Amino acid sequence: MYFYSAFSQENAVKTDTLRKEALNVFMDATDFIKKEIPFINYVRDIKVADVYIITTEENTGSGGYVSTFFIVGQGKYKGMADTVKCNFSPDETDDNRRSLQVKTLKMGLMRYIAKTPLAKFMSINFIQPMSETVSSDKYKSWVYSASLYASSYGQKSYNYTYMDGTLSANRITEKSKFESSISLDLQTNKNVYIDTVYRSTIREEYLYLRYVKSINDHWSAGGLTNIQTSSYSNYDLSVRIMPGIEYDIFPYSQSTRRQLRLLYNVGTEINKYSEVTILNKLKETLVKQTFSVNLSIIQKWGSVSSTLTWNNYFFDWSYNNLRLNMNANLRIVKGLSFNMSGSFAFVHDQISLPLGVSTLEDVLLQRKMQATDYSYSTYFGLTYTFGSIYNNVVNPRFGN
Repeated sequence: MYFYSAFSQENAVKTDTLRKEALNVFMDATDFIKKEIPFINYVRDIKVADVYIITTEENTGSGGYVSTFFIVGQGKYKGMADTVKCNFSPDETDDNRRSLQVKTLKMGLMRYIAKTPLAKFMSINFIQPMSETVSSDKYKSWVYSASLYASSYGQKSYNYTYMDGTLSANRITEKSKFESSISLDLQTNKNVYIDTVYRSTIREEYLYLRYVKSINDHWSAGGLTNIQTSSYSNYDLSVRIMPGIEYDIFPYSQSTRRQLRLLYNVGTEINKYSEVTILNKLKETLVKQTFSVNLSIIQKWGSVSSTLTWNNYFFDWSYNNLRLNMNANLRIVKGLSFNMSGSFAFVHDQISLPLGVSTLEDVLLQRKMQATDYSYSTYFGLTYTFGSIYNNVVNPRFGN
């Protein structure tokens, strides 16, 4: 019994020593990552971290996405930095995706762990033979997708149904990007008040085409075509053709960390309305321009993105729209973070508004677009966490 206790104490001391000597890492880690990479300390304070990791995700032309891990050293690791990526196809399972993320992170962390006493416990193996050639892509980078969604909610006096179907064909390479989709949205509402039944149906159809050509690491050019019908917006048919050009202050190669893009589009809009509009039109052809500025920054203190968009019709510049969209996730001080998203728009371009006064049913059931000078949405929150700076243990009992 004595020898067993002595051995247990010695083993506990050794384990605790290894934990203290492990690499301190600051990152937003899932339970799976913590479980599969137990040989580092997941600390909550970036100031005590040897390494901090910024994670970003971007959609790919295949319909999947790329996870990028920016690994940056601090303190005795200052000056060391690495970027590792893993690509996911759209048909991969969640288990495959998280396993590949873990494998990628392990490889990215190895040269930092190599400088700790834990390095002697590591082993590296290569298990897959490599062929000398790569098979050709029979789809030539084209990706096709079809989706159908339906939902329903109801009770005795209320029923809501929503359906959406979409087909898309995309081809995205480093030199060009082509995106296309066609979709149908259908919403129905039924409200019962005393003995009266109120019904509402909104039907919208869209065809979207966009082509962009890379010019160099700062410039690109292209255009979009948008065709739609909408019972809500009073469109029997609306066709918009908008060529454009974009300049990114930062190189496109840095897009996962920072962007400052200036985009200008100008083109033609051809509209046929379901009802006579406030401008006494049933159909018209207009010239329109759009200018937008997009800023996106991802750093160790958090991330910020915002887009400011201006558009107007040339026939009368008072018909315009100015919209600001913002998202922020900021670490203020140790343990305190601020999250915010929102949008605000000055709306003066509702050329498709029907002439006359909307009925009470149209307003309450939101069957048709209503006149407004502005629109907005907001979300914000604060999170404060304190306690032990180490967060290595995963315990799934009774859920998280």
